[in-house]
Amino acid sequence: MADLAAALGMPLGTFRNKKPHTQEGHPAPISSPDSRALLWDREQTAAFYAGKPVPALPDVDDDEDLLDRHEAAAVLGVAPSSWNKYKSDPKLAEHVVLVPAGEGGTEHWPRSVVRAFKASRPGRGAGGGRREGSGDMIPRDEILPRIAELLDDDPAITLATVADTLGIAKFPTAQAGLAQVRGRRIADLLEAQPHLTPQQAAEQLGYPTITRRGAVAIAEAELRARQALPYLQRVADALTQAGVAEPVQVEVRQLAGDHLAAAVPLAAGQSAPALVWDERYGWRTANSRRHPIGKDTGTAPEGEGIRYLGHSLTPEPAELLEALADGRKGSKRPKV
Repeated sequence: MADLAAALGMPLGTFRNKKPHTQEGHPAPISSPDSRALLWDREQTAAFYAGKPVPALPDVDDDEDLLDRHEAAAVLGVAPSSWNKYKSDPKLAEHVVLVPAGEGGTEHWPRSVVRAFKASRPGRGAGGGRREGSGDMIPRDEILPRIAELLDDDPAITLATVADTLGIAKFPTAQAGLAQVRGRRIADLLEAQPHLTPQQAAEQLGYPTITRRGAVAIAEAELRARQALPYLQRVADALTQAGVAEPVQVEVRQLAGDHLAAAVPLAAGQSAPALVWDERYGWRTANSRRHPIGKDTGTAPEGEGIRYLGHSLTPEPAELLEALADGRKGSKRPKV
């Protein structure tokens, strides 16, 4: 965005206010939809502002394409939060590219490097199954990516095959992992083809009938989480800009009963260690930094250090900031 503003001879603040990039016909960002930093193709934007035909982007994946954390995570079949752990591996860290270059750029990795990293991970069947009484034989953050690989080969794969191939417990590890990956893929398909029902999406993906109920429930929660995430990230960014919260990529958690919640850690010196959003109750302060969401009991959390903020489930950041700064605002119980 700063480059676009400079190309137009416009201060960045003016560019943000006038938003010329939203005018009809302007090239779309090439950054992933979930990326916080919008990026455009330089040739496309240069042509647009020169009044020339906008060249099309390549429609075939190239090994030299640069992927952001969301795109790289998708290649591995993991959540972006899991990619944050993988990226410290030397096979990835030495190839990181900042776009745009220099301080403040967004981390990217060449597609070829991400693919090579995926291929270099332990092969399927490592460990020869799970010995009776032993723990899972692969790291926890490896389980979902490995299950995703197995599903790529056989959408109807059984719990027993997953457990034996990966060396993990059939219950609950393989069962929960299969349902989660299937649920996410149903959600992906529903976003791409919104005319489908969840059951139709599960059938199209080739999932056995007996597995669909649990996967569909996860898919529905996943879609709600994706719908809520832009609002939650906007609030977190506003709190960070105001100096009351630490920068964070918001992660939406699914609680018991398929309810969704997310936490935003607050900066030192604030009246609470974190803020928590629950889709049932809205925003509240938390009394724990390490476990801000806490254990779900089916009722609204109450007690020392907990204060519910805002007059709706999704108040604007300004209302939250005002309530957070004034200890007289808010309530001990949710208003909604």
